[in-house]
Amino acid sequence: MRGSARILAGVPVADAVLREAAVRASRLPAPPHLVMVRLGEDPASVSYVRGKDRKAREVGLTSTVYALPEETSQAELLDLIARLNADEGVNGILVQLPLPPHVSEQAVLHAVDPHKDVDGFHPLNVGELWAGRPSLRPCTPAGILALLAHYGLPVAGQRAVIVGRSHIVGRPLAALLLNADATVTLAHSRTPNLTAVTREADLLCVAVGRPHLVTPEMVRSGATVIDVGINRVKPELSGKAYLTGDVHPDVQDVAGAMTPVPGGVGPLTIAQLLVNTVHAAEMQAAGTVRR
Repeated sequence: MRGSARILAGVPVADAVLREAAVRASRLPAPPHLVMVRLGEDPASVSYVRGKDRKAREVGLTSTVYALPEETSQAELLDLIARLNADEGVNGILVQLPLPPHVSEQAVLHAVDPHKDVDGFHPLNVGELWAGRPSLRPCTPAGILALLAHYGLPVAGQRAVIVGRSHIVGRPLAALLLNADATVTLAHSRTPNLTAVTREADLLCVAVGRPHLVTPEMVRSGATVIDVGINRVKPELSGKAYLTGDVHPDVQDVAGAMTPVPGGVGPLTIAQLLVNTVHAAEMQAAGTVRR
């Protein structure tokens, strides 16, 4: 990346987070056990689960993958989740999204034991997050907080603007930043005059899945910009696809600090998943889980 912005690479942060997770895992009576469930052969899902499985083993965790046929019924999937919930040898459960149309995402996410919900999507964990109490936190937002801490970037007292209100990133990130004493604005597709809103941000986080949505004139000089978007773009002329973010690369000429795409927030999502698995195992080993 060119420009004057400080580049906030995610890999060094993820490596530091994973080293700490490995140390914590080594102190437990048994390696934390992460179980991942995938339905069908969607290439992106296959790749994501493979990467998580590999990284879990590198950190010293036990990892099991259930690769189920796409036609697996919702009842069959819920039965498997119930068995994993009851298995004391399983510390963390992740059901890879998206799910096939015939399976209710809400029913599946609600079925996972909240104390094994390493994605942080169960309503109990969402409620604890918004209440400011300890919980298993959604991985990408928690990774963003880890990245800001690693690079010594302030959060308390900052004006934070989040573009995108998804349940996976935008909303939980708003809660985490509020809990860290930022003043938070959550913008979205119905926000009028988005440029006026984003230009107020000391900390601008963008997670909408639209290539180059945020352009230089939308960013205040010196702001910290966190680009969560990962978009595969295929130009009409060259025909060679490439990955790009929700933030235009020229923003680096205006921002004070900025995450690259790829190599920014992405590595931290997997790292935080494994931290959540270790944390879940610690709580279960200490007997602090209430059932």
